Amino acid sequence: MIRLILLCQVAIQISLCQLVINVRNQGGDVLHENLIANTSDETILLEFRKPEGTHVTQFIDFKMEVQVFRVLVLGEEEQSQNLYQVMCFVTRFNKVNFISVDAMSKLRQRNPTAIRQPEEDRGRELLSMDLGVDLTKSSIISPHLPAFCQEAADATYAREVDLRGWATTKASSKDLVGLTAAVHHLPNEPSLAHCNATSSWWQPCQCHLEVCVGWYPCGLKYCRGKDATSGRPTSFRCGIKSCRKCRDFEYYVKEKRQCLWD
Repeated sequence: MIRLILLCQVAIQISLCQLVINVRNQGGDVLHENLIANTSDETILLEFRKPEGTHVTQFIDFKMEVQVFRVLVLGEEEQSQNLYQVMCFVTRFNKVNFISVDAMSKLRQRNPTAIRQPEEDRGRELLSMDLGVDLTKSSIISPHLPAFCQEAADATYAREVDLRGWATTKASSKDLVGLTAAVHHLPNEPSLAHCNATSSWWQPCQCHLEVCVGWYPCGLKYCRGKDATSGRPTSFRCGIKSCRKCRDFEYYVKEKRQCLWD
């Protein structure tokens, strides 16, 4: 059982709270996840480095209902690749899939050296990214997006279905016209082959990238007890539920050499 308790660690004037989790992935490797909650901005950042060096950062903007996965993939010098590539994948965020920023800011581990495993596997989701994002106009999606994805100026992707979702949400003042101005449609030819089936390094293709988050707080747990004064049955927060989820991002690249891992 994951022994994480809800306990406020910071004074009111401090808006950042950090948690480090040791997670064993499905391959048996232990990864170190760093989670940071910012109660002022209502954002959560989760980051970790994979054994081969790939750096994954999940950023959640609760106010704007936006979730961003930033992935930095190291290149291979012997193949004359760039030192690294950075991609950003922007999706609409459903608040029921993660605990709130306030709850996150109150988490503390009883055993920080323990190796965690999630209680629930939420499977795999395929996301076809059909839009490219213009970062100079992307503040309408999230004010954090231009800075967070600045190294992925030509490799930030979104989906039209999410764009329409943001335009209809009551949580923001985004309109479809403004959102549309921040994106452009990517080529979507039926004949476009997957990169792993493309022989030429210079040919456009459909790239695939897997991102798995091995542990994240996906919900709160409630325990039953009795009110100390009235003796009546009551419920109280007594911990969190942890989950695991994988996402498969598919997106267009101009050249296969931009997708050498596929």
